[in-house]
Amino acid sequence: MTSTIENYVDNAKALIIFAHGAGADKSHEFMETVSNGLNQHKISVLRFNFPYMDERIEKGNRRPPDRMPKLLDCFNSVLAELDTSLPIFLAGKSMGGRVAASLVAEENINAKGVMCLGYPFHPQNKPEKLRLEPLQDTKKPILILQGTRDALGSEEEISGYQISNKCKCIFFHDGDHNLKPRVKSGFTHNEHISSAINEMVKFIDKIN
Repeated sequence: MTSTIENYVDNAKALIIFAHGAGADKSHEFMETVSNGLNQHKISVLRFNFPYMDERIEKGNRRPPDRMPKLLDCFNSVLAELDTSLPIFLAGKSMGGRVAASLVAEENINAKGVMCLGYPFHPQNKPEKLRLEPLQDTKKPILILQGTRDALGSEEEISGYQISNKCKCIFFHDGDHNLKPRVKSGFTHNEHISSAINEMVKFIDKIN
């Protein structure tokens, strides 16, 4: 059983299952900040670690992420263990968002939509290796929150991609893969994260 963190609130209007990125676990500051922000809007959040990340923490190694089938199995197992009547949404940071989007593209699961914070459209410095299939085949609405200068998919690059009209991209000025802008941009990281949380809430409210 994978390890989890439950950020639950009373009288919640929805539950988000929130998956981490390839290099940082469920307790990372970004994951914590977004989860706490969503709690302020009456949205409960369940965070979990993929098995390779638990092994990293336990053994202190740098094991790479598992292949997609194993990541999908883990996400599915978390969903299978839920006991809730709340509307369910999936979300993920980078790789976690790709797994969530892949899940709803492959299966008819009990989730109303997906939110991707920094979708990894391609590996860094490998723009030819696109990961568009989940965004082309999705059966559910997908919200993509992306920095305009994200090295894994910039606004300029994304404008040329063919993805489903079920996907909505919102760009954050001068944001990197973590939505962090440079000082000269006039924006702060906290402002972009707060705006991203507000967009997630609007996405949920619209579907609910």
